Amino acid sequence: MTPAEEFREIGGRFGEVVDAVRPDQWDDPTPVPEWRARDVVDHLIAWFPALTHDLDVAFTVGPPTETDPAEAWRTFAEGVISLLEDPTAAALVPTNPNFGGIPLDQAVSRFFTADVFHHTWDLATATGQVPALDPQRCESMLAGMEPIDQLLRDSGQYGPRVEVPEDADAESRLVAFLGRDPYWAPPPRT
Repeated sequence: MTPAEEFREIGGRFGEVVDAVRPDQWDDPTPVPEWRARDVVDHLIAWFPALTHDLDVAFTVGPPTETDPAEAWRTFAEGVISLLEDPTAAALVPTNPNFGGIPLDQAVSRFFTADVFHHTWDLATATGQVPALDPQRCESMLAGMEPIDQLLRDSGQYGPRVEVPEDADAESRLVAFLGRDPYWAPPPRT
């Protein structure tokens, strides 16, 4: 799968979750402490420029996530797909100190698309949807992350690993590795 195809699939699934969020759910809490549902979308949109900050790429900006998170995601995702489908994208190499030297399309795939995949669980769970993460991708990601567990923890991007039963499914084991409680549920609405 090309980086564009991969993002189209994973970003598309995230978009389905975004589109299923009811307007009254955007301020609901998420499994990420102190984040509301809209903050999941905002996080993804806001950190992407770190991948492209030193490159000459243009993006159409959608509305703020505070006013319309669904349209903000749609506009943003279209921009990512356009960027990845641009034949010159593979020649762009960001100079990020954490992963410098990786062509932009590969950096997007390795770091950003993976993050979209992870946060699909957060938004779906926060809004009472079934995350339905691809179990093979969960297994693959977990296998790649476990050997660098301490490095990931030291980055500050992951919470403490949550213990789950050995026979837990791949999705539960992945989100537990990321520091989420796979059994987290939104609080009852009042």
